[in-house]
Amino acid sequence: MKCGIVVFPGSNCDHDCYHILKHILNQETHWLWHKEEANLESFDLVVLPGGFSYGDYLRAGAIARFSPIMNSIIRFAESGGKVLGICNGFQILLECDLLPGALIQNQSRKFICKNVSVRIENTDTPFTLQCGKNQVLEIPIAHHQGSYYIDPFSLNHLEENGQILFRYCDTSGNVSAESNPNGSVGSVAGVANGGKNVMGLMPHPERCADPELAGTDGQIIFQSLISNS
Repeated sequence: MKCGIVVFPGSNCDHDCYHILKHILNQETHWLWHKEEANLESFDLVVLPGGFSYGDYLRAGAIARFSPIMNSIIRFAESGGKVLGICNGFQILLECDLLPGALIQNQSRKFICKNVSVRIENTDTPFTLQCGKNQVLEIPIAHHQGSYYIDPFSLNHLEENGQILFRYCDTSGNVSAESNPNGSVGSVAGVANGGKNVMGLMPHPERCADPELAGTDGQIIFQSLISNS
């Protein structure tokens, strides 16, 4: 699988994603610079990593959305290319309308950094093929604007269309207000577009995919993409 990792000023999880894909999973992996449009036809996956692109000025992802590389990524996604946005990458995908909804300030009004449990809601996507239905993963989060919001009608549409891929839950897979770390509507932790080739999630799977670190639950998301390439 040929992968591209986008680098914005303020990205801080780009090297984590590169390390997991290239050194742990042995995939062909390249850097994509934010200031340059690129021909992505030969790529199988483009990753928008976490961090604080452009310092999160205005709001998270609002400036990065206008980077030249995003013109290439939008064309890539519209032609069926697989795009994964993690944390700040999720925020950017929402800003450029590749995904529905918005991310607002955490309900606590505080930055949250901890491990959380998420439940797999749909296994019939390139991002979750190797997962089991209702499987629970332990993945870290680290964000301040991570509360997913969408109106009730649109949330119902996402549910019916299988676009909700991850929900916050407890370790047994139960969804509740207590297991929702940031106040996301419907406990949504990750969503896909209608074509299921673009996905964004707030948890950081690249931070729990190296066997040298504690836990490898995040690896299954990347393994799903590899099996579908």
